[in-house]
Amino acid sequence: MSAVVAVDLGATSGRVITGAVQGGVIHHEVVTRFPNGPVESSDGLHWDITGLFGHIRRGLAAIGSSTDVVSIGVDSWAVDYGLLRQGELLNEPFHYRDARTARGVESVHSQMPFEEIFPKNGLQFLTINSLYQLAAEDWLGEAGTADQLLLVPDLINYWLTGNSYLESTNASTTGVIDISTGLISAELVSLTGAPASLFAPLTSPGQQVGSLTPSLTQEVGFSTSVVAVGSHDTASAVLASPLTSHESAYISCGTWGLVGLELDTPIVTDAARSANFTNERGVDDRIRFLHNVMGLWLLNESVRHWQEAGDARTVKDLLRQAQDYEGVISVFDVNDPVFMPPGDMPRKISEWLSDHDQPVPQGEVAMVASIVESLALAFADAVRVAGALAGFSPRDISLVGGGSLNELLCQRLADHSGIPVIAGPVEATALGNILVQARTAGLIQGDLDALRAVSRASSTLRTYTPITRKGIG
Repeated sequence: MSAVVAVDLGATSGRVITGAVQGGVIHHEVVTRFPNGPVESSDGLHWDITGLFGHIRRGLAAIGSSTDVVSIGVDSWAVDYGLLRQGELLNEPFHYRDARTARGVESVHSQMPFEEIFPKNGLQFLTINSLYQLAAEDWLGEAGTADQLLLVPDLINYWLTGNSYLESTNASTTGVIDISTGLISAELVSLTGAPASLFAPLTSPGQQVGSLTPSLTQEVGFSTSVVAVGSHDTASAVLASPLTSHESAYISCGTWGLVGLELDTPIVTDAARSANFTNERGVDDRIRFLHNVMGLWLLNESVRHWQEAGDARTVKDLLRQAQDYEGVISVFDVNDPVFMPPGDMPRKISEWLSDHDQPVPQGEVAMVASIVESLALAFADAVRVAGALAGFSPRDISLVGGGSLNELLCQRLADHSGIPVIAGPVEATALGNILVQARTAGLIQGDLDALRAVSRASSTLRTYTPITRKGIG
């Protein structure tokens, strides 16, 4: 069997997945799944990227000799990076939730206000952006000894092949890319204090970046090429979204909720800046015009807290109970920065509601109902604003990722937006990763519409139509 391999690294877990094309349909299989999360060190939150690479190697080795591996593609979350000196990683990459970025924001904006930055890079203001992370580095210390910067999937590709590139979809999230040219801006880099020479050459989805090194070939039992995909996981997820038209909105809903539209050209108006929308590159040079919403982080972190306190109920259990909840449901601003760091999320939400004279949910089920309702409202509002900024009203919403399994969220989103919500595929990121590789290998052909037709044929989708519900506070 011929197959491509998708390495999909999320903020809470990673997977190695094989994908084969048969009759115009993608058949995928999870080879291995492994945990991921922040690691507390003396200097802050980091990723255990070395450990993740170990999981990846073991996953590749587990594929077996019966599979003809055509290529490998890697995607991950955005903005975080590793600094290298003479090919060796200086330190485990910082986690985007680390508090250090605050001083980076102050440093950058003291040189150039955000109002002037936005027309240059097209990115919404997020403290986690690489622009601010880089400005927080001590360039007079160890960071100053680095001779190369690689974003997380590019770092994995480097370890796989020995070749250094920055893939364009992920690079577009850093804040140092000129939105009009798609190239690294020396002016924006200068705001960080980092040398421009740190940045590797850019490459695009579908380009071969190398082949497995001889040592890895021996370790995993096969040799194959490594292909750049939409290495920002959202770029891959949007590619696999079953958009019904060019006027469909999308939501990639996992740890984060990325809400937006796929456009031909960026929108860098004052109105887009004020609404905190961003312009990131997608596969085939499309623009992902979107707004970041906190996402399922709020729910998952709450459930983690309750489970650590002895509650055996899962997310699925609590959502099922929340569907039947008939009390008043309080809503809160899911994007308040107070919810960014890990910790006791139910307490943070309760304090926010209390501070804003809103009823505090009593019990876990009421809290889950409040979280889901607040997310649905935030998603619906972001879809409405995106449409207004782009000059049209979205016809429907394609919701992909883990959030597509959340029936309560999907239904409440349809209710608040007033348009249908098409839920699925769940594994959109991995599917988008596989689609790019399959096209590169000649297993499928065509433009984005053709790739999305394959995605639809390969997925189980469910449509939610608007209804009404009482009891919202």
